Amino acid sequence: MKPEYGDTVNVHTDGQVYEGILMPRPEIFEKNHTIIKLENGYNIGIEDSRINQIELVKKYEKKKEEKHRLKHKKGLPTVSILSFGGTISSKVDYKTGGVYADYTAEDFVQMLPELENVANLKAEKVMGIMSEDFDPEVWKLMAGRIAKELNDNEVNGVVVTQGTDTLHFSTAAMSFFLRNLNKPVVFTASQRSIDRGSSDAFSNLLCAVHAAAKFDGAAVVTCLHGTSDDSHCILNRGTKVRKMHTSRRDAFRPINELPLAKVFEDGKIEILNKNYNKRSNEEVAVEDKFETKTALLYVYPGMNPEILDYYREKKYKGIVIAATALGHVPTINPKYSLLKKLKELIDNGVPVVIASQTIYGRVHPYVYTNLRKLSVELSCIFAEDMLPETAYIKLGWVLPQAKDIEEAKEMMLTNYAGEITERTDERSFLY
Repeated sequence: MKPEYGDTVNVHTDGQVYEGILMPRPEIFEKNHTIIKLENGYNIGIEDSRINQIELVKKYEKKKEEKHRLKHKKGLPTVSILSFGGTISSKVDYKTGGVYADYTAEDFVQMLPELENVANLKAEKVMGIMSEDFDPEVWKLMAGRIAKELNDNEVNGVVVTQGTDTLHFSTAAMSFFLRNLNKPVVFTASQRSIDRGSSDAFSNLLCAVHAAAKFDGAAVVTCLHGTSDDSHCILNRGTKVRKMHTSRRDAFRPINELPLAKVFEDGKIEILNKNYNKRSNEEVAVEDKFETKTALLYVYPGMNPEILDYYREKKYKGIVIAATALGHVPTINPKYSLLKKLKELIDNGVPVVIASQTIYGRVHPYVYTNLRKLSVELSCIFAEDMLPETAYIKLGWVLPQAKDIEEAKEMMLTNYAGEITERTDERSFLY
């Protein structure tokens, strides 16, 4: 009998026999290769010219899929899970060889039955896209859906799942868009797709539901691995977190402050940082106006100052400069100095915000002469210890509300969601 996709086979070559599941060949891969999934979960491709025989071991028996029905258990808190896609809800896409967002929130429960003993779950797949394709319209949709759940008296907290790549942009946006926050909004994700044995999705999701049900704070937080193993997850403030590694399971680190808490799979929550608002009975409001003509520009040696002409000609309303260290930009050499172009922007009513690309630490407007040229002579806004990404989100949120540069400056330097830390705990560096 000729093997078909899904069947277990032995692929015989001159020197070896490979056992695995016969898989479709991704369209972008070279032709004349046979793909099998090994027992360890990884796929390999074998050149057809090397294959002597493909032996059928076992026919694939497709199981009938039934949607898991969520059951209400008296006495448990209620948690809403809103799924927006990403690796945590991904399967292998055999057209590209990559992964694509597919699982719904109900599927999470079916794959992780322990969730039903933690909370009564309301689950909805809002969308299924990877986070690199998010934009301000997605954030607005997200804020509206979260607020609806938060204002449901039966809901104790909300879990949001999405991709990791722009997770810290989303958490910053929700931190500003959601006013009068009354319950925890817990973002979780995974670095490795949920169909891999080494996936971090299960631990992250379980801890996130525990946090949404039990954490006493009213804050937008991330809940992801605190170490590379499965010992615990950490809750990081949505305006003070950043993805700091491309693939490690503990990629999300707190920046310029300690995590708020550790969360364990058994439901234990260990508070590490008490600087957060507590739960309340307030009605959550959505303030989601966002100026899309806001830019985030990374400074580098030898950059052409004329780059800034693009933003002026395109009538951008605000720019965040990810400057070096304390807030420096090229200044002395007339060929590379940004001062003239920045002044033209500011004179045209465009706020220029200075954050630091070093990530840790804070900018300072006065330490060096060149910094005073930016702060005193040009009136650039130095963003304290805000992350560049957080400053970008905040400026986009501030601009529709501020009537002029002075009000924009006042709002940028007002602490709305823990984005500015008055005094940095030295233990937070590379926590």
